[in-house]
Amino acid sequence: MSKVIYILNGPNLNLLGKREPEIYGHQTLDDVQSMCETLADELGLKVIFRQSNAEHDLVDWIQEAREAAQGIVINPAAYSHTSVAILDALNTCDFPVVEVHVSNIHQRESFRHHSYVSARANAIIVGCGVEGYLLAVRHLATRLS
Repeated sequence: MSKVIYILNGPNLNLLGKREPEIYGHQTLDDVQSMCETLADELGLKVIFRQSNAEHDLVDWIQEAREAAQGIVINPAAYSHTSVAILDALNTCDFPVVEVHVSNIHQRESFRHHSYVSARANAIIVGCGVEGYLLAVRHLATRLS
């Protein structure tokens, strides 16, 4: 039976490839999902891939993952900098969490330099574009093997 990982995406990532392509690139979230599912399959993992602009959806999915998954990749987007609720939900998980940001948040506006989620993440991948998701999937595959 394949190990399950959740890949959760926060606000505005539904606009990936359309919103500020000079920062986020031209690939869409559908492209990212396809790439992650293909890689995960090669690595013997099953992916549950979701996106929401609503903080409570992300919290609910993290709580769902506690029972159904062995790891989470999360791009909390703007909620990285504001959401104690997402941090608290992640703190209830006893499996690896990888935080991903398409852009390098440390080279952007100062308010983006702090991520609440980073306090829980076992690994943080920033500034690698959508390739960061694939690095995260590979990292979880290694940790879970």
